[in-house]
Amino acid sequence: MTTGKINVSVENIFPLIKKFLYSDHEIFLRELISNGTDATLKLKHLTSIGEAKVEYGNPIIEVKIDKEGKKLHIIDQGLGMTADEVEKYINQVAFSGAEEFLDKYKDSAKDSGIIGHFGLGFYSAFMVAEKVEIITKSFKDEPAAHWTCDGSPEFTLEPADKTTRGTEIILHIAEDSLEFLEDSKINQLLNKYNKFMPIPIKFGTKTEKIEQKKGEEVAVEDKDKTFTEVEVDNIINNPNPAWTKQPTELSDADYKDFYREVYPMQFEEPLFHIHLNVDYPFNLTGILYFPKLGSDLQIQKDKIQLYQNQVYVTDNVEGIVPEFLTMLKGVIDSPDIPLNVSRSGLQADAAVKKISNYITRKVADKLKSLFTENREDFEQKWNDIKIVLEYGMLSEDKFYEKAGAFVLYPTVDGKYYTLEELKENLAANQTDKDGKLVVLYAGSKEAQHSYIEIAKDKGYEVLVLDSPIISHLIQKIEGDNSNMTFVRVDSDHIDNLIKKEETTISKLSEEEQTNLKTVLEAIVPKQTYSVQLEALDSNASPFIITQPEFMRRMKEMSQSGGGGMFGMGNMPEMYNLVVNTNSELATSILNNKDKDAQESLVKQALDLAKLSQNLLKGEALTAFVKRSFELIK
Repeated sequence: MTTGKINVSVENIFPLIKKFLYSDHEIFLRELISNGTDATLKLKHLTSIGEAKVEYGNPIIEVKIDKEGKKLHIIDQGLGMTADEVEKYINQVAFSGAEEFLDKYKDSAKDSGIIGHFGLGFYSAFMVAEKVEIITKSFKDEPAAHWTCDGSPEFTLEPADKTTRGTEIILHIAEDSLEFLEDSKINQLLNKYNKFMPIPIKFGTKTEKIEQKKGEEVAVEDKDKTFTEVEVDNIINNPNPAWTKQPTELSDADYKDFYREVYPMQFEEPLFHIHLNVDYPFNLTGILYFPKLGSDLQIQKDKIQLYQNQVYVTDNVEGIVPEFLTMLKGVIDSPDIPLNVSRSGLQADAAVKKISNYITRKVADKLKSLFTENREDFEQKWNDIKIVLEYGMLSEDKFYEKAGAFVLYPTVDGKYYTLEELKENLAANQTDKDGKLVVLYAGSKEAQHSYIEIAKDKGYEVLVLDSPIISHLIQKIEGDNSNMTFVRVDSDHIDNLIKKEETTISKLSEEEQTNLKTVLEAIVPKQTYSVQLEALDSNASPFIITQPEFMRRMKEMSQSGGGGMFGMGNMPEMYNLVVNTNSELATSILNNKDKDAQESLVKQALDLAKLSQNLLKGEALTAFVKRSFELIK
């Protein structure tokens, strides 16, 4: 038997481990199972190249709870270690850089790749255990070894009587961590971190019904049964998840099944998937799914999961996945992602940026092929995915460059155009006298219905652009297309939105127009409305409320963040009141000498215009209804 001190001159290394990893102390199980997996995969490699003259077999990793003895066992059938290797890997390697570790990382442990540098994975066991034992037998023909340490730098190392290959780690669970002796807790952790690890993990047993085959020998009492119940290992993981396979091996149903495997509480099917597979200049595999997304950008529960060699790391994928795609779901696995001590965060790294760029490009290419292969299907899904793509156009230049090929602009009549198609189809009818293409749009088919109808009567197309970031997006598109402008259909009278050469003559003289304006401005609240006289078609509405495109757009951009004009988000709403001087109402108001009657006419007409813009609410609406009933008595 050997006794000795772990090669570390700093006595307080264990409290430091506990302190640095404590916020995430459940990761000890992930680390120990990862070590067991590595030992098993290394053995597989050595047997395949003939260096290990043993049978690889079908090894598993087993997790066992001994509640009475307050012990947790993690047993693998991997390489195992000789006493010399235990001395080397457990006592020296892990802490060969202990002083450097303290100097370098004590202030920034959260951001550094400590596990990779110092083999600290095994020592995460001391976050939950007051004593740790290792009983191990190497695949080489050498005696088994038994190592024990109680969380101080002292350890003991002696021969053991283990006869089977592999390593058993026994954790004597500390009083403050007894939750890790509960089946439900261990089950939860195995499902969180080890659900897709490449070696089967056994946790207890379960009963399974097995169908009896005809002619099979069965006990007399079971003669009438078609099923027999048998006790089998409870394997909690799927060692060959979909992302580790080639896309050619998988059907649509396989992709959907895998989605349900990753997100068992998701009841809606994903719209489509993107299989990622790259081996240069970095390794990355994964499957991303487009879920159904409304325009309200709801807070996400089920996020993209990041794995490293099939070990779950985190669902905080900021930095790896471009921000606009964090609304997707799925799995990304890369051995090349540099992680911090508890594998829960990224280190800033050039590789990470490359990965993000690759994912952006891959998603754009897939969207283009989906659009090209089945446009009709793509159009049907457009409303469920548009918010992601519009956000992508705003936030990622590389995505914006490719987006022209598949981003759609729907009309109120259910037609869908790409930007180029929009230009081709609208140019003839919607180019104004200055040669500028005017694209009319509505934020809501319902709210702007009357304005849409007026535009359609003129033969104009009106788009429906209703996402919360649309003001930012059209600003960007206009910046890249100088002879094109987007205007909301209620931002002015239609003849002013698309100005053609012809002008309508006003029935009222200049003096009459001045008098009319004076009357109106005395009655209409000037803090909200700016009165504007226009000579329109005599059949057009007498009063039209519009909100200037520029002011409204800047205000919306301020409110949704990232643009607009400073402080505009808090400005009161301002509208134009367009009065048609060729309407009979304008003449009636002007010719009515009874001041009260004149005021009543103006107020009623203003309220009707407000009603069509959904601006008449509360007390004003109640008064309007009462007044209207009086008029029709």
